[in-house]
Amino acid sequence: MNVVDSSAWIEFFVDGPNARYFAKAVGDVESLLVPSVVILEVYRYILRQRGRQAALEAAASMRQGTVVDLDEGLAIEAAELGASHQLPLADSIIYASAVANEATLWTQDSDFEGLEGVRYRSKRGAL
Repeated sequence: MNVVDSSAWIEFFVDGPNARYFAKAVGDVESLLVPSVVILEVYRYILRQRGRQAALEAAASMRQGTVVDLDEGLAIEAAELGASHQLPLADSIIYASAVANEATLWTQDSDFEGLEGVRYRSKRGAL
């Protein structure tokens, strides 16, 4: 199973320098888990940068995977992981979604660098 975080989705959608690296995880929709907070972050970014139609298309593409909703159990796990790894709120939810599903987290967000189960690739250019 794979979770692709917001920074990696955005990199993929804007065809940034790391887009090809994340394409494998994005393209494997049978194994793709998409935390609902990732849809929020990516939709908001694309809405501001490219408009509503592009944002809707991105969200539709993301929903080809299995959407992971935030429930009480995941919220508590996210709080625990966020506190122990000093992660921001959204990153805590994303990481907890990966951990709870024994999934690999694909990212270029340095907040996740060095965490177990993370495939981190440093940014090679601005988003």
